[in-house]
Amino acid sequence: MPEEFDPQAMVARFRDRAAAVRDRGLPPVEGPERRRFMEQAQVDFMDFAMLGDAEATLDGGILTLRVDLRPTGGDGAPAQGR
Repeated sequence: MPEEFDPQAMVARFRDRAAAVRDRGLPPVEGPERRRFMEQAQVDFMDFAMLGDAEATLDGGILTLRVDLRPTGGDGAPAQGR
């Protein structure tokens, strides 16, 4: 692994990928292919967005991505008691 690896930059790239998936148009396909494309785009967005929200640390060559998947309250903070 190169010494110049920046985990924060990697997380930012995932954030950019999530935005690109969300904003891309649908190709000119119809029927089941269109549905499959839309389902895959949703999965791609969810994966990229989750990693784009990660707290990344690199310690001793070990990359750790911490993602809080707890439900949030109405204010965006983690719900209490969970």
